Amino acid sequence: MFFRVDHPFWWVPSIVHYMENMSDEVSPVVGQITLAGGCFWGIEVGFREVPGILATVVGYTGGDVEHPDYTLVSTGTTGHVEAVRIAYDPSVISFGAILSRFLGLFDPTSEEGQQGSEGSQYRSVIFCHTEEDCRTARAFIREEGASGKYTRPVVTAVNPAGIFWPAEDYHQQYYEKLGNRYRKPLF
Repeated sequence: MFFRVDHPFWWVPSIVHYMENMSDEVSPVVGQITLAGGCFWGIEVGFREVPGILATVVGYTGGDVEHPDYTLVSTGTTGHVEAVRIAYDPSVISFGAILSRFLGLFDPTSEEGQQGSEGSQYRSVIFCHTEEDCRTARAFIREEGASGKYTRPVVTAVNPAGIFWPAEDYHQQYYEKLGNRYRKPLF
């Protein structure tokens, strides 16, 4: 099946198929957000089994190089971050609940990385797909920073989403592919 790259969910074939086959009277609402915070494997697995999460895709965003790959992004010179694009059903999980879960998966006060995944490609960023989501995310980050939960400032950036380059197939659903050969983080 061919999927148009101008379709907002081109990266999730099952959602595109679902949405394109809906009747005109029913317009499903599907939200999307792109999150970066350390290694994309850990962020992805932290959302894969959450009710309301429809799909996840790991990849690269926020940089200057077209068609980046893991080797290039790993140099930390492209401006990209390892990120997870998430499609979700807002009637099941709210944008705020996604943000709350996201900040619980890593240390949002770390400038460049997490637990062995260090460098600018592992910085923490919320990429919003609507201006309203950007306003909500900025307010959420301010509230988290003022909450007293952290001993250092929350450094998670909030940016509008840009071009997202899906990572190589071997990175997609990494923990499911490797089973018990790689220690899955506990959340």
